Amino acid sequence: MIPWPAVAAIYGLLGAMAGLGGYYWFESPGIHPAPWLELPPLEAHVYSAVLGGTFGLLTVVASRSLIRRSALVRLLSSELRPLAQGLPGVAIVTLAVLSAVGEELLFRGLLQPATNWFVQAIVFGLVHQLPGRARWIWVAWATIMGFALGALYALTGSLVGPILAHAIVNGMNLRLLQAHDAAPSRRGLGGILGSLHP
Repeated sequence: MIPWPAVAAIYGLLGAMAGLGGYYWFESPGIHPAPWLELPPLEAHVYSAVLGGTFGLLTVVASRSLIRRSALVRLLSSELRPLAQGLPGVAIVTLAVLSAVGEELLFRGLLQPATNWFVQAIVFGLVHQLPGRARWIWVAWATIMGFALGALYALTGSLVGPILAHAIVNGMNLRLLQAHDAAPSRRGLGGILGSLHP
């Protein structure tokens, strides 16, 4: 397994590269070039943060409910669980924040304005692959999240909300995965971080 500081560094580098690309092509990677709502910058960020925080918390509640009710979601949870085992609290917070910033700058801040809302969500879903039986469950979940986070970005014009929602979901779900026992597994994360192994 790659040590979590190295994974955090990869996400930090991803975010920096996507941010620089956004500045080069769009001059402002955290501001949507054509938002659905025309809001002043401060209001756009506040509105985005409130919606993003609410959406993130509701997603975590929905995730926990689905784990109890769906065998497919339990399968996905069991295959992701080894990735969270042994992570200290500082690692969970660091990975949640850096993965949210890096992925949101890349997929919503850079790819969405360069292509469109639909394409970024499909690509976001496809890079979230997990070797094993739960592969397409994870892809489908990530695609749905890509559509929702992309819509939030397009609605408010601010990347603050998608970053906050993404960080909440990643952090709280990593903690949820960590709180449960799981049988040892040699499955990797797949996608961008395909070299991760427990």
